Amino acid sequence: MFILSSPSGTGKTTIARRILTEDGEIRLSVSYTTRPQRPGEVEGRDYYFVEPREFNRKVEAGEFLEWAEVFGHLYGTPKAEIKAGLKSGQDYLFDIDWQGTQQLYQRMEVDVVRVFLLPPSIDELERRLSSRGTDSADVVAARMSRARSEISHWDGYDYVVVNDDIDACFAKVTGILHSERMRRARQTGLVDFVRELMR
Repeated sequence: MFILSSPSGTGKTTIARRILTEDGEIRLSVSYTTRPQRPGEVEGRDYYFVEPREFNRKVEAGEFLEWAEVFGHLYGTPKAEIKAGLKSGQDYLFDIDWQGTQQLYQRMEVDVVRVFLLPPSIDELERRLSSRGTDSADVVAARMSRARSEISHWDGYDYVVVNDDIDACFAKVTGILHSERMRRARQTGLVDFVRELMR
């Protein structure tokens, strides 16, 4: 489970999309959410969209590996789907906040790699958020306030990468992904391979 976290506007979504496009061995973990479906989003590809009552039923039934409330909406990672995928050797990319990261790590420690992306500066982060042109000044101010809180959790991650250049940041993040895959414990079939070599 390869986690990318960052304050909004740091480039996490751009990096995540590029990883998914260029790496055929990893899939995006699709979360359940109570937020409204946005234009262009596809049910089951971007999110599973559910009513709050259904989401809360899933929480009570223990169906999530992690869940959190973000900007008034609930988000949760489906447990059964992820566990089955991991067992078959599937890698998953998670685009979640520090709360979700903490919960995933507590439940699935060995299978979790945590990467936090930082902006080069607070001024640059505010410039990026404002230049999107999709949010009002109030929303940008709220995101900036939340960004400072999110940044304070940087030390709960295995890796921290500053995104001052998107290509360089992508190269560093994919380098981490490839290195983590090479860990002995994560190489499925390695024991049998080595036994065969030693015959």
